[in-house]
Amino acid sequence: MVILGISCFYHDSAAAIIKDGQIIAAAQEERFTRVKHDNTFPYKSIEFCLNSLGIAINEVDYIAFYEKPILKFSRILEQHVAHFPKSIKIFFDTIPEWLLRKLRIKEILKSELHYHGKIVYVPHHLSHAAASYFTSPFQEASILTLDGVGEWATTTYGYAKDHHLKLEKQINFPHSLGLFYSAMTAYLGFAVNNDEYKVMGLSAYGKNPKEYYQKIKGLIKLNSDGSYQLDTKYFSFEYREKMFNQHLCKLLGGPARVKDSEMISRYENIAAATQQVFEETLFFILNKLHKKHPSKNLILSGGSALNSLANGKILKNTPFKNLYITPDPGDGGASLGAALYLYHHLTKTPPMLLPSPYLGPEFTPWQINTAIKKFKLKSSLISNQNKLYDLLSDLLINQKVIGYFQGRMEWGPRALGNRSILAAATSQEMQDIINAKVKHREMFRPFAPVILREHTKDYFITDKNIPISADYMLLVYPFKKKVQSKVPAVVHVDGTGRLQTIDKESNPKYYQLINAYYKKTGIPLILNTSFNVKGEPIVCTPEDAIKCFLNTEIDYLVINNYLIKK
Repeated sequence: MVILGISCFYHDSAAAIIKDGQIIAAAQEERFTRVKHDNTFPYKSIEFCLNSLGIAINEVDYIAFYEKPILKFSRILEQHVAHFPKSIKIFFDTIPEWLLRKLRIKEILKSELHYHGKIVYVPHHLSHAAASYFTSPFQEASILTLDGVGEWATTTYGYAKDHHLKLEKQINFPHSLGLFYSAMTAYLGFAVNNDEYKVMGLSAYGKNPKEYYQKIKGLIKLNSDGSYQLDTKYFSFEYREKMFNQHLCKLLGGPARVKDSEMISRYENIAAATQQVFEETLFFILNKLHKKHPSKNLILSGGSALNSLANGKILKNTPFKNLYITPDPGDGGASLGAALYLYHHLTKTPPMLLPSPYLGPEFTPWQINTAIKKFKLKSSLISNQNKLYDLLSDLLINQKVIGYFQGRMEWGPRALGNRSILAAATSQEMQDIINAKVKHREMFRPFAPVILREHTKDYFITDKNIPISADYMLLVYPFKKKVQSKVPAVVHVDGTGRLQTIDKESNPKYYQLINAYYKKTGIPLILNTSFNVKGEPIVCTPEDAIKCFLNTEIDYLVINNYLIKK
């Protein structure tokens, strides 16, 4: 049985394909089109998925779409009618796109891809839940999904056992923890559905959030049954493209920050209070969920599950003992979730642990060599792997910045070692060098450490059972104080790091490189950041990697076994 999952038309369009329950391939459309958070129909991702199996579109048994478009459209119509005439501009901006594209999934598949098979529409939050549960190590678990909004739901609570996955309760739009966080992201001068992670990074700089905590806490009413409500007086996302209104500015004692303007302490404190309120609300919901379903296992999914700062505190602040989040819990990952839900629903089979997060394209030596020649670059082919690791570890020791491109591209928004920029973490200056000369981004943003898993507890204060999702860079933990001075480039201002754990099985080449560095330095971690510059998707092809290399001050580029010096 072959099932193709698709998500599109909101943000982070993607496609994934499974055969007899095995995940064959998955990729976000942005990696092919080079348009960040591309929301168009994922033609190129679909083509990649089909080519990965060597099949034509009509050899697919089912296409699973990640939400129910008619239900979503009815919510949007009701939303516009309820707020008329304030909503008239956004009505005329959005409705044509719905009529021309978003309601025509079946027609697009038939007329443009010539697919004549079965199409199943899986509810949005069920797709999110399935993406995490059916790739988890659990045979039963409590489930929470959180995002901006799906059809109507913004938050769902449920339970899964074996192949049964049921979402029993939901909170509907406009009451949304995800939209609350996005509105505060916009207030702080960042882009919605793109820069929420900047608020997480900025929150560590807030030295006096108390001034804003009670005001921001008052925006969310918590109910005894574990539900919540937003005070919609302060938000305008129901009827305008702008997420908040002047009531919020008045509440917070001043105007919103202008994009790219100076970052002052007031905004840092607001970010800190926002993150604190988000975390407290999340823990409140999870504690209520555990009372209803007292499982030791928790599945978390939806776009808000990318809040790694909160994720690292869940097991300490709730009764749950184990946590799992899929590498892409957002809308991109929902394409895989829709396919997995349909498969397990039809076959009645239990979850199968995700074998690898490396599900994207890979390239042959001929393709790599052709790309290098195209740009007229000189390269060295180092066939001996140990020799390559020895050379690269020396370069890291000598404070060189390396573009590292290996094998199949990662699935999800995090660079997990196959499309990464690597550097030693031993110099504080390295953080500023990469921010200014390579990434071209805000100086307050931290860089992540990748660490040999067996040494994790030597460097971090972690949960007793470190979740598998630490492999996917989805949890932030505090560094132990005694080691912070050893690796200052990856220690955030609050003493934390968003780590990626790595072992021999999960990524052998990546592990061996870091292990070679460890044997020479006694330090089992290095700095890892995504292989891209500000505003661009992570690189996908050798050509993408070479362009990024040439347009930044990266010192060396490694594409599989080819080494290129600037």
